[in-house]
Amino acid sequence: MNTVERITPCGKIKGIEKEDIVEFRGIRYATAPGRWEYPVETTSWDGVYDATADRECSYQRRSFEPDEVCNAFYHNEFRRGLSFTYSEDCQHLEIQAPKNAEKAPVIIYIHGGSFTGGSYNESHIDGTELAKNGVIFTAMNYRLGPYGFCSHPDLTDKNGVCGNYGLYDQLCAIEWIKNNISAFGGDPDNITIMGQSAGAMSVDIHLSNPMCKGYFRQCYMMSGTALQRKVLKPYTPEKTRKFWDKICANANCANMEELKKVDPKTLYYAWFDACKTEKLSMPLTFPVYDGKLLLKDSFKMNNIPDMPYLIGMTTNDMIPGALEFTIRSFAKSALKHNKNGCYLYDFDRPLPGDDKGTWHCSDMLYVFSTLGISWRPFEDIDYKVSKQMSDMLCAFAKTGNPNCDSLPAWESSSKKVMHFCENTQFVPWDTKKLVGNMFSGKGTSL
Repeated sequence: MNTVERITPCGKIKGIEKEDIVEFRGIRYATAPGRWEYPVETTSWDGVYDATADRECSYQRRSFEPDEVCNAFYHNEFRRGLSFTYSEDCQHLEIQAPKNAEKAPVIIYIHGGSFTGGSYNESHIDGTELAKNGVIFTAMNYRLGPYGFCSHPDLTDKNGVCGNYGLYDQLCAIEWIKNNISAFGGDPDNITIMGQSAGAMSVDIHLSNPMCKGYFRQCYMMSGTALQRKVLKPYTPEKTRKFWDKICANANCANMEELKKVDPKTLYYAWFDACKTEKLSMPLTFPVYDGKLLLKDSFKMNNIPDMPYLIGMTTNDMIPGALEFTIRSFAKSALKHNKNGCYLYDFDRPLPGDDKGTWHCSDMLYVFSTLGISWRPFEDIDYKVSKQMSDMLCAFAKTGNPNCDSLPAWESSSKKVMHFCENTQFVPWDTKKLVGNMFSGKGTSL
């Protein structure tokens, strides 16, 4: 293993050299003092930081049960043969960069997983091809589920804020990258914020956050906008109080202070069992209005920063008709209030190997050029579409425009999309097909 060192504002760091790229994995970007405490950004470390291997990701269901059983489909697609370690102290990130990068464009990626699962180091998330083409790729782990998105009024801190601990982890990672990426050859003034599913929702939240003003030059959201604007609204901590009181009871705790002290597994299953009794449990462990990072007027449709946007979804995505509605609403507002473009696409290349179509997350294999890690019998056309989507992302990160030599001409529009398929074309959005899939049972979710 060939190692390489960089000198950052935090100190020296050691990574791995691979052909034309360098990788730094498991970088400690922040530390939280304890459970349901807000993170503190890392500003220094002693000696040479060893960033040659991944470190812990957040506790989640697969921490306590066999992943191949509880998450069989996505395990088989993205995590087969991999091993992970878990902790609540999981604030780590990775950087993949060209070996001799100078003022290279930077992507900050936030993974999805319904705010309850996932990690940056799954096999389909890989910035190798991006780095080979001159783009620095970064991604972070953050606290999930009951560890990252607990919200109860009794946890309100001295500043009047509670909840969204996972979002504040993300914010710390963004700020760490902004402050340190120059040491890796990146341009801190040319950052693309990118996320998929819950990660895309997170991206939209950070866009509306005044603390992030000026951080990003462009934005790429895959299969989501902030809590699906106009479809799902965040709760307040007061509205989630009864839910967390139920979790306390499940864990035989009298209050939240006692719940803070139970072991991670006890907390997880107290939360998991409470979710089973709720008709709509998902929003109860989503971001909440906290009065600081997420405000009640954050999602006004005219509150969209002026920058280029790239937004995509898959044809058999989660609730495709509703998702298409929110994406088009966002695009219309972006085009109305901003001077920069908004480019839309849908991914409609059914993956070979079964009849599940273009399921939620399937486009990631193409965007990240990770078809080779899959068990699926991909064909030449799949690699062609993958190159188109990878070229799209590289062009967008460099210029704010996804047009590239491998694609037809692509206009900024809320009514037409780049339709990625066997014969990729720029066409009117086929709303009827998406709504049909909404009621066909083909939509999938993570």
